[in-house]
Amino acid sequence: MSENPISISNINDFIFCPVSIFFHSIDEEEKMITRCSDQINGTESHKNSDLATYSSKKSMLQGVSVYCEEYNLLGKIDTFDVETGILTERKKKITTIYDGYVFQVYAQYFALSEMGYNVNEIRLYSMEDNKVYPIENPYENIIMFEKFKKVLDDINTFSFNGFVQTNILKCERCIYELLCSFSLLKGDVKSVYRT
Repeated sequence: MSENPISISNINDFIFCPVSIFFHSIDEEEKMITRCSDQINGTESHKNSDLATYSSKKSMLQGVSVYCEEYNLLGKIDTFDVETGILTERKKKITTIYDGYVFQVYAQYFALSEMGYNVNEIRLYSMEDNKVYPIENPYENIIMFEKFKKVLDDINTFSFNGFVQTNILKCERCIYELLCSFSLLKGDVKSVYRT
């Protein structure tokens, strides 16, 4: 296991493209890249949780930093209602429930559980259309739980050596594409994949 904790927010980024985490970490330090609408919307959707202004309910934890020792995960939760045990990860608009969304909320679930909280319900919340998507806890969905552990293992063992991006659609949607030597949109690789 890596000595450095895995950032909970990096789980979804890693699934999108492992190389994007490298650029994202540089961008966090240097503020070198203009944000795309997806990033702006994501930051905006977490703003109220981060500032603990989403709810005035005393039992609501908002934007609290959490750590999970078992899986070496570090991050923040969006909202967790201590009274009801409902853990919610908010997204600007959910059109597809990606594995990365589920794995982020799994990470929060494990961290809160280690901290002694009873997490009774996990859900994703789509802010734009006010929809709630219940998520089975990891022990109720063994296939997703195994995929979660595999992704964490892949993050811990990832190496740029030998990495090959195989999905051109990811490169087309990546804000770091112009900087990335792994992009399928560059040079001879582009013609091979676009013909």
